[in-house]
Amino acid sequence: MKTPVTKELLKLPVIAAAFGYLVDMYDLFLFSVVRVPSLQAVGATGDGLLQQGVWLLNMQMAGLLIGGIGWGILGDKKGRLSVLFGSILIYSLANIANGFVQTVPQYALFRFIAGIGLAGELGAGVTLVTEVLPKQIRGYGTTLVATLGVIGAILAYFVADLFDWRMAYFIGGGLGLLLLLMRIRVFESPVFTRMKTISVQRGNVMMLLKPRRLLRYLQCIAIGLPIWFVVGILITFSPEFGVAIGLEEPVVAGKAVMLSFAGQVAGDIVSGLLSQYVKSRRKIVLLFILLSLLLVGVYLLAPLKTLPAFYLVCVLLGFTNGYWALFVTVAAELFGANLRATVATTVPNFVRGAVIPLTTLFLYLRGSMGIVHSALVAGALTTAVALLALYFLDETFTKDLDYVEAD
Repeated sequence: MKTPVTKELLKLPVIAAAFGYLVDMYDLFLFSVVRVPSLQAVGATGDGLLQQGVWLLNMQMAGLLIGGIGWGILGDKKGRLSVLFGSILIYSLANIANGFVQTVPQYALFRFIAGIGLAGELGAGVTLVTEVLPKQIRGYGTTLVATLGVIGAILAYFVADLFDWRMAYFIGGGLGLLLLLMRIRVFESPVFTRMKTISVQRGNVMMLLKPRRLLRYLQCIAIGLPIWFVVGILITFSPEFGVAIGLEEPVVAGKAVMLSFAGQVAGDIVSGLLSQYVKSRRKIVLLFILLSLLLVGVYLLAPLKTLPAFYLVCVLLGFTNGYWALFVTVAAELFGANLRATVATTVPNFVRGAVIPLTTLFLYLRGSMGIVHSALVAGALTTAVALLALYFLDETFTKDLDYVEAD
């Protein structure tokens, strides 16, 4: 027999958001898994695998930044469902197109378009879940969304292991198109429906530029930076780090990605349950940021001499990334319904987009400091910024979300 909590969590919008994020994460991280063989197939060799890999990753992140702004505004103006439907259609078609590329510039173009589509899924899903569920259990709902999303990243590894990289892209696009059929019956957020009956500006990004509101917004972005430093640099370029620390066996990027996201599944579940238990988002986010800093030090500085030990650290790093859902939930809870989708959609994408300056800094410092110490500097910087931002953020666990931001 279903408990009241289980019954709430099995509402169609929650399930649709969760499976949507599964497909989203599959497509988003498939490039990290197939980076080396796919770039080799379109002509990249040697050090070009790193240089072209950074370029394609940055093109994808640029798409996420642009798409995040557009989808966020649309989510507050037209509704959460418009974003859920539109984003999945674009990234599904773009990822099918990725399977046909023959040159690096073509690859970069379609990673950019895919990034635009991928930008809308998480923010709209978290916004919908937080507004559909009672405040006492909305943390469970966002944990379910994040957990299934990370399982999607793991699925990308196994699909890429079983099939050619082109077929892996086709499968991701096909899964997305199938998901559209599931979403036909999903109903709109009641908070958004009520908001449409009152006279209030919706999705106006200029409202975010007011000093106190802008500071709150930037703090939300800052607390997520350590997650994408780990994903975008340490895990994506794990083969290069393996060589730099002296591993005799080569690191397989796809396996490192899969293992780190296996760890993140556990981290998402643990962080979500802990936040519900202690009734605090801030305390658990702080715990995971500090754990991440510790594991970054181990990854870069500890004498890891065997491949299994290196992969174990990848798992643990993934676990410390498990506050992703909490961080996006905090962003959604800190803003009124007329800006909530804009914030919840743009914040994670600005965090993802922060990979562009982070990889630029990383590559710039690599010339003088080496790959390990340049990563160490970038990691320390992101952690310091995240801790400072978190210190000044309000607790949001018990906050009622049925309110709007005044002009």
